[in-house]
Amino acid sequence: MAETFLPHYADGEVVKGFGRGSKELGIPTANFPEDIVEKLPADLPTGVYYGWANVDGGDVHKMCMSVGWNPYYKNTKKTMETHIMHQFPEDFYGSRLKIVMVGYIRPMSTFASLDELITAIRNDISETDKKLDEPEVQHFKVNNFFATS
Repeated sequence: MAETFLPHYADGEVVKGFGRGSKELGIPTANFPEDIVEKLPADLPTGVYYGWANVDGGDVHKMCMSVGWNPYYKNTKKTMETHIMHQFPEDFYGSRLKIVMVGYIRPMSTFASLDELITAIRNDISETDKKLDEPEVQHFKVNNFFATS
């Protein structure tokens, strides 16, 4: 059960991913390097998570994150791809990303088409938005984790 491992905190540099988030999907993501991905609990289920994120100590925003191999693209390397629900003026590769995963939306799945994948991601973002408005997860947004450098 994913909830056994939550909340999960991660902190690391934003690195270039596969370049599909913004370009192919229209949904930009910030990616953690392999050493951060390797620190995930070994039994953490792959799938889509929601929580909070900030970049370089800035404001804390809602985020939706894919953890796994992304079967649609047949990835061989496990990733943590974070979609921060905020419009940033430019890419922030090399910046410091802090996240706390507080809930689980769904397991990884494969899709018959790119449109199906995009629809699922948009549904995940909508679900994230609703879940993070719930009072029981608001305290994570102001957690000291985001205030410390």
